[in-house]
Amino acid sequence: MSNKQDTRNGSQAGIAPLNKGLGSFDRPLAPSDISQLNWNLLREDLSLPSAVLYEEKLQHNLNWMRQFISAYGVKLAPHGKTTMAPRLFDLQLQAGAWGITLATAHQTQVAYAHGVRRVLMANQLVGKRNMAIIAELLRDLEFEFYCLVDSAEQVDQLDRYFSSRNLRLNVLVELGVTGGRAGVRNDRQLQSVLDALSGWTKSVALCGVEIYEGVLQDEASIRSLLQRAVDVTHKLTVEGRFQRAPVLLSGAGSAWYDVVAEAFSAADFGATVDIILRPGCYLTHDVGAYREAQQRILQHNPIAHQMNSGLVPALHVWAYVQSMPEAEKAIVGMGKRDAAFDSGLPVPALHFRPGNATPMPAPSHWVITKMMDQHAYLQIQTGDDLRVGDMIGFDICHPCLTFDKWRTLLILNSDYQVIDIIQTYF
Repeated sequence: MSNKQDTRNGSQAGIAPLNKGLGSFDRPLAPSDISQLNWNLLREDLSLPSAVLYEEKLQHNLNWMRQFISAYGVKLAPHGKTTMAPRLFDLQLQAGAWGITLATAHQTQVAYAHGVRRVLMANQLVGKRNMAIIAELLRDLEFEFYCLVDSAEQVDQLDRYFSSRNLRLNVLVELGVTGGRAGVRNDRQLQSVLDALSGWTKSVALCGVEIYEGVLQDEASIRSLLQRAVDVTHKLTVEGRFQRAPVLLSGAGSAWYDVVAEAFSAADFGATVDIILRPGCYLTHDVGAYREAQQRILQHNPIAHQMNSGLVPALHVWAYVQSMPEAEKAIVGMGKRDAAFDSGLPVPALHFRPGNATPMPAPSHWVITKMMDQHAYLQIQTGDDLRVGDMIGFDICHPCLTFDKWRTLLILNSDYQVIDIIQTYF
């Protein structure tokens, strides 16, 4: 895995020795120097807890999604908010991603500083300083940026700001649902946005339609929203409302991307529309909600079913057993400061005793029952072969809220050797 990085604006920051989860070094190092330190997880070279990624599994997931996207003839703009790791953005772009999706002006600034030149900000751009950040980036004619609009007031605010600076902002109209997140709810709201846009075509350019189906819970409701997006795209195309060719039609989080791919590709837009899907968690996957979604996809989606494999968890948090105060309880040195706990607690995956040759699968009856800031309660059975000082690798149930707890994550090869490092920018 190469350590190619854009170094403009000082984006290649040094790795500080005080970051958690690393091995021994006494001065800031360039990311490219980390692999030369010869750290190995199994030799206890790392200070646990430590968050790690597995190179082979990352590559598998990249290849799987590329094959899936290609089969539908759509494009991929993975959501960068999941990892906020420019090194991983670069991997995704090298694997054929159309661009990177982000959620805020700051995230866009981070991506730009690390060489990303096409961003879909799947959110509304609001506020003077946020607009200023984007305006500064748009001075680079190589930078392609899109954000969302869902009200006439927002369109007017964007126009006043960007027209005064002789800049043009590309936007997609967001369609929403009652009880959901942002997005126009009905035809009347949509028309008010279109009317506002028609007066400001030089400074705010309508380029497509966007939805986020993840606010809905059942497939029937999701398909209804997708059909609405298709119908609106058709209608606005006929009316000549768009200022981009091809038009952009975008949707898909990490749970229902298969249904979005089916519905949008079935609309048979041809070359007139670029369909952009935005899943973010596929790269590292998890063993919570996204594993459940993947199981559904593998069972019901014909393309995924034919691929004979699925996404695999590529992220672990490793920690020591530090106390065994009861026959059926172990205390592990990993807590809410280290791993997500909002949509399921970490799941023991691997067990390693220092001095042994290789980790073994953790017994299926080992379960985390509670997490505190720095501790996890591990339920075991009387007589289990577990000792203080043993290491456990945990699968994660929500990648987004695990990445944001780490400034650095290490990348390991199949021998648990550290071969690379990534930095996050939350």
